[in-house]
Amino acid sequence: MKIGFIGAGKTGFTLGKYFCEHNLNVIGYYSKNFQSAKQAAEFTNTKCFKDIESIVEESDTLFLTVPDGIIKEIWDCIQKLPIKNKIICHCSGSLSSAVFSNIDIHQCYGYSIHPLFAISDKLNSYKEISGAFFTLEGSEERLAEMQSFLEKLGNSVQIINSVNKPIYHSAAVFVSNFIVALMQTGIDLLISCGFDEQSAAKALNPLLIGNVQNIIKQGTTFSLTGPIERSDIGTIEGHLQCIPENEKELYILLSKKLIEIASKKNPERNYELLKNQLEKWGKQ
Repeated sequence: MKIGFIGAGKTGFTLGKYFCEHNLNVIGYYSKNFQSAKQAAEFTNTKCFKDIESIVEESDTLFLTVPDGIIKEIWDCIQKLPIKNKIICHCSGSLSSAVFSNIDIHQCYGYSIHPLFAISDKLNSYKEISGAFFTLEGSEERLAEMQSFLEKLGNSVQIINSVNKPIYHSAAVFVSNFIVALMQTGIDLLISCGFDEQSAAKALNPLLIGNVQNIIKQGTTFSLTGPIERSDIGTIEGHLQCIPENEKELYILLSKKLIEIASKKNPERNYELLKNQLEKWGKQ
């Protein structure tokens, strides 16, 4: 397999280096920004290409590591080139392989390969991606081959249906991006108590890390603590009386989800009164 990367951002840097570390044949990079391609090639000890035609010609497998909105544009370009029998991949979490429209006509194979991992540092994330779960979907003909390719890296792989890509990506947003929003909400509330931003983050970090570690060890149900699990209506009402108006809806929505979890953990406990009270508070 001769792997070429079109796009030299964080994902291209990370996957290229990761593949090289596993002795895969990465031939190099092409990018509209030649300097980015050059930096990625130097980082991976591979080649940089000045035109897209050359990298397509030299590769039998192409990874389009570009922003989601540009994938179709790149596909429209490379499908005009000789690509018979080539494997074309993108790494979007939300888009499926269907973005490679009419790929069967060209007798090549299209896949979406997405690492369920926050790639934040183009120079260092490759060191941590070994623990990432990959999802895969695309052309049936070589699907097993692509699954084996990823599993040989040591990563877990889940094949999913293309129609499920949006809901799959929404799961990642809940656990990744929304955690950032929740952390910032907690910081903002502590700032209103007199903390500065740095001390607020420092105070909350052990709580965040401890909860994540507990969830990893024992799952969400048995990691749940707090006033929702206890059905402590007085404490919850006190929270809703003091937090800013624009945070109340979020608090109530998340509390309803926590009741579902609490009901699994404590099936003997009746949460109906709390449910009804949350509904009333939500309408006020």
